[in-house]
Amino acid sequence: MFTGIVTDIGRIIDTRVTADLRARIATRYDVAGIDIGASIACDGVCLTVVALGTEPEGWFDVEISGETVSKTNLSGWAPGSRVNLERALKVGDELGGHIEGSVALNGTSLTVNEVEGADFGVNFIPHTQAVTTWGDVAVGDLVNLEVDTMARYVARLREYD
Repeated sequence: MFTGIVTDIGRIIDTRVTADLRARIATRYDVAGIDIGASIACDGVCLTVVALGTEPEGWFDVEISGETVSKTNLSGWAPGSRVNLERALKVGDELGGHIEGSVALNGTSLTVNEVEGADFGVNFIPHTQAVTTWGDVAVGDLVNLEVDTMARYVARLREYD
């Protein structure tokens, strides 16, 4: 489970296409505290760590299925791309109020300000722009979208009215 609170900005070191896509991501996380098999949200996509290293900087590798690549913006990853990172939530971690009324865009939890049909608006405060990759995003770029769990349940309940 993830909160949508970005805790690091990683950098793509390398990508390789095998049967799927494998990516190496540089991080400021202490890789000694990451287990093989751990989940890390990368631009909001939950990925499994398959390798770790510390030279020349801390890094972890992930393998991304073709299905995931086809449904996300990860196909655009290239060396040098910056990536929003979040470690999985642990019991007792602060949720930061990120349970209701939000969407996650590229892994960043944002409050929905207005909705008109399938369109919605959000605001970015300067802090969010400074500590995420949103300063790199341009109009027309693909983004990963996840609607919060509570909103999904409410939408499903409304279908039965």
